[in-house]
Amino acid sequence: MSHPIRRRMPAAAVLAASALAMSACAAGTAALEPVASHGADGHEDDAIAAEASAPTPRLAMTYDGGIVVIDANTLEIEADIPLEGFNRLNALGDERHLAVSTAGGFTVLDVGAWTQAHGDHAHYFTTTPSLTDLTIPAEVPGHVVVHDGLTTLFDDGTGDVTVLSADEWTHMVEEGHLDVIREYTTAEAHHGVGVATASGELLVTLGDEDSRDGAMILGDDGRAIAETHECPGVHGETAFTTAGGEELFMLGCDDGPIAFHGDHAHKFTAPDAYGRTGNLFSIDGSDVVLGDYKSDPEAGIGLSEIALIDAEAETLAVIDPFGGADAQYTWRGLARGEGGEALVLGTDGALRVLDPSTGEIVRSVQVVDAWDVPDAWQSPHPALTVLAGMAYVTEPATGEIHVVDYVGGEVWKSADVGVEMNEIAGIEG
Repeated sequence: MSHPIRRRMPAAAVLAASALAMSACAAGTAALEPVASHGADGHEDDAIAAEASAPTPRLAMTYDGGIVVIDANTLEIEADIPLEGFNRLNALGDERHLAVSTAGGFTVLDVGAWTQAHGDHAHYFTTTPSLTDLTIPAEVPGHVVVHDGLTTLFDDGTGDVTVLSADEWTHMVEEGHLDVIREYTTAEAHHGVGVATASGELLVTLGDEDSRDGAMILGDDGRAIAETHECPGVHGETAFTTAGGEELFMLGCDDGPIAFHGDHAHKFTAPDAYGRTGNLFSIDGSDVVLGDYKSDPEAGIGLSEIALIDAEAETLAVIDPFGGADAQYTWRGLARGEGGEALVLGTDGALRVLDPSTGEIVRSVQVVDAWDVPDAWQSPHPALTVLAGMAYVTEPATGEIHVVDYVGGEVWKSADVGVEMNEIAGIEG
């Protein structure tokens, strides 16, 4: 089923990024206080919330000129928010808010759906999605990682790492400030990442503006617990719990990823002299991590092999996810199913479901028309995400989004959003 194109409507006002200043706070934390905003009190008036009978998952998609938010069940447009620039989206961890990486920092997007626990049951609410006035300043806003109930932000321009509680974003927006749990600044600014744990550990990458070669884990006292420089070009991270209950950090490298086991790091050696894994996808309870794989340093962003990394067996297998078909994928076309399945969206328009333990293709679903890999990763091209048990595939060339039952093997629903979507992220509501 499809829906007619809804033309973008001008907003009453385009939200400006807020400037924030750092101040001291009790109990060893700090607070980020807004000192300028478009609203009189630092945040917008709350919109009227409506109660729903069940959670309402929603999807946000960027395009050149704004962000469109849709209901993930009906695919109806809930909001079209003007915002100039190339904007990136990341989950903030509370299944309501997303981080929008904009010029000047991380701006918080309220996607407008949430669940509120109430004793032995819960209530579900929806409201109109909107950008908030809450912006965390960053010279070059980089990776946002949610793990263990914490959200860690990394500023590529300064090397500043900021750790916050993942379940406090509504409170933070309403109060107009952020309670910072931990801060750290790397020795040199670089394109890096940080990941924090509830037990007080902090993973940070090592590098400078010219190169990156490793990472270290800091304890709650700031001292290094483990450190490695055996990860040239470090990029891409995941933190997960294995089937045996071990909590692991894994990072991608130009010659095979690394995994931190407590006080030491294990190196996975790629079968090629240059065997880059730059993006990693894990799921709690599975030992296998899905990664992209690139063996030609001169090649573009189109890839034809994936890496399946078994953290328990300490093996790395390079797999052709297309079964010999003439197709490629980009990093936007990889995801994990809720059952651990490895999902790969190819340039032939098919979404393939692979068994992560063997790499065998379980099923293939034709979703979009064939497409070409762009030269620049920032350029719009089909993207994949998994939300509430379904796969969502964008088709920028037509302005459509498709809902795929990757277990049943069929396209469940499609709709015309009316924009050339780029990045996509969702909340379960």
